[in-house]
Amino acid sequence: MKILFVVEHYYPYIGGAEELWKSLAESLLNNGFEVKVITTLFKSKLPAKEVIGGVEVIRLKVGNRFGFTLLSIPSCVKWAKWADIIHTSSYNAALPARFAAWISRTKSIITFHEVWGRLWFNLPFLSFPERVAFSLFEKFILRMKFDCFVGVSQFTVDCLKEGGVPAKKVSLVYNGLDYGEFENLPVQKEKKFTFCFFGRPGVSKGLEVLIPAFTELCKENREVHLKLIISKKPDKVFNWTRRTVEKSDISNRVTFLHELPRKELLKEVASSAVVVIPSHSEGFCFVAAESVAMGIPIVSSGKGALKEVVGGSMIELETLDEESLFYAMKKACKGEWNYLPKRIFPLKVATHRYQEIYKNLLEKEEPTKS
Repeated sequence: MKILFVVEHYYPYIGGAEELWKSLAESLLNNGFEVKVITTLFKSKLPAKEVIGGVEVIRLKVGNRFGFTLLSIPSCVKWAKWADIIHTSSYNAALPARFAAWISRTKSIITFHEVWGRLWFNLPFLSFPERVAFSLFEKFILRMKFDCFVGVSQFTVDCLKEGGVPAKKVSLVYNGLDYGEFENLPVQKEKKFTFCFFGRPGVSKGLEVLIPAFTELCKENREVHLKLIISKKPDKVFNWTRRTVEKSDISNRVTFLHELPRKELLKEVASSAVVVIPSHSEGFCFVAAESVAMGIPIVSSGKGALKEVVGGSMIELETLDEESLFYAMKKACKGEWNYLPKRIFPLKVATHRYQEIYKNLLEKEEPTKS
């Protein structure tokens, strides 16, 4: 079976979704599938074509993920004729993937990592025109005629149905992790009580809540430190975070780290006392799943799918605001944890579920491809 992934970003881009695509593609390859990936050339030094883990990766020079939406269409149409299944994700890769599937009469599947709905109008860092445009674009994708919509948590599945996707087209596939990479991590805990925030600093991640809350904590506790392992994109959120840390006079209490190799990233996270996840919503949250796998206590907003993923020692905010986060971080410093059973999300389970979906799609009666 031939699978064509059409995704905005792929390894070595850093992010939870990108880890999923790489792991899934290579697992499918090991199970006898043929796999190709069409994605963005997000760094000029990367080759336009490359084989990673046996998977052929085709990178398009389209400027950014927004340009990818239209400029990738010719390449997607070309390779769609090769594929049995086109697999894409929300948001910017959905349009070229669906158009190519329609032209070539190829079965198509989209994985939704999150659905925000009305939340678009409550998130920080967005202008009103951006809120309207992104909200309308999300609704547009939800109405595309993909053969299957995958939600990566029960929360996301429910959002897909609420967004108008027919229930018969919706499947649940939790994102999968390779738990082997969390074994035998060389861990040396920081001398200071260190909170860690890691991942892409998107508009929904709650940094505008975290920095003021940590600033207040610093006034009461001289032994706390904050480690921000984040990319420099998107610029708006990253620049705001950097400026606010400097203006708040806590620069000596905050460490910024960027683009760490995977093993170094896990080592930095594992050396922290607590992982903080003050998100406005999460469709799954690799940060939470990986922190649980490493046994790191979590301070969580509890929003979206975090209730499905967070386990072990944890503190959930009563409300998502600076005061609630401040008090939760104080409790964390005192070791006043709650406990939830841990859940695991093995990669092999996710891979098996996707294989079942691919097989079921191809077994359905379909028109002959051109």
